Amino acid sequence: MAEPGRYHHLTVLDEQPHGLYLDDGEGSKILLPRKQIPENTAIGDVLKVFVYFDSDDRPIATTLRPKAQAGQVAFLTVADVNRMGAFLDWGLPKDLFVPFSEQKQKMEAGQSYAVYITLDNTGRIIASARLNRFIKDEAKPNWPGAPAPFSNGDQVKLLITQRTELGYKAVVNDQFWGVLYNDDIRKAIRVGQKMDGYIKRVREDQRLDLMLEPAGHEKADSLAKRILKKLEENNGSLGLGDHSPADLIELHFGVSKRTFKMAIGKLFKERKIVIEENGIRLADGKQDKPVPRQQRQKAAPVVREKPDTSREEKAEKPAKKVIRNPKLKTEKTLSLKK
Repeated sequence: MAEPGRYHHLTVLDEQPHGLYLDDGEGSKILLPRKQIPENTAIGDVLKVFVYFDSDDRPIATTLRPKAQAGQVAFLTVADVNRMGAFLDWGLPKDLFVPFSEQKQKMEAGQSYAVYITLDNTGRIIASARLNRFIKDEAKPNWPGAPAPFSNGDQVKLLITQRTELGYKAVVNDQFWGVLYNDDIRKAIRVGQKMDGYIKRVREDQRLDLMLEPAGHEKADSLAKRILKKLEENNGSLGLGDHSPADLIELHFGVSKRTFKMAIGKLFKERKIVIEENGIRLADGKQDKPVPRQQRQKAAPVVREKPDTSREEKAEKPAKKVIRNPKLKTEKTLSLKK
């Protein structure tokens, strides 16, 4: 029989009033209810379906997509609690069962919890909140001589499960624990959030340190696209540049100043932006090629010779008036000279 709790590609064998019967690959049939049948499905078609158990514990197929499948960790909400345990909403008509023995604390209706989906010893699909039974602390190779599961910088899938003094604890690829430190968090995150992340470092003890942004040039490449989008939304200019405060850059883009400078440097070399004193702007393609900063030199001040106007001024300058004493010589003054 097709393993319950997982997706399978099954072939349509027969059609009945209540639905289609699919070949499970082992000589048995699994019902796909009529309301789940895709349009224009015919005998012999292969359908991707999820196999689980109905309320009578019979295997049944569905084209609905649950929030997680067996072997995965999910953050699910409790739909109901009774004397047998808790029941989680995982996107299918039949809720996912969590026995009391698989609860770290008594679950409450309406609350959400991180759980691992698995099969119990009877083959039933259940969920467990005791993640340490399934999630490993050390990212070791599966067997001696096998390659390590991760290298520094690898992209991974994260589920944030717990807030700690150091940062957040997260499940990496549904298999390993990792730590996302406060210093590496530059945007708002919350417990229960799924996101892409990166391996910052595989420590000597094989434990994983995480980060949310790719390292080095890969990080700058993704940021460069965001900067271009921001420029387009802001009429082609942005009041951020090399000399902008680090906290202002982090507020707008959630990255360090070093990464921001790498990104705008990349855009500058590609002649997509122009770096100005007060920020950056999109290159319009009509101007001269931008000159790198290290080649920029202050232009020598232009000295313009003043025309020699001294002669003209002298020519135009009116002659000095000589003021003479209007007193006429008298006989008395003449007699004194005698």
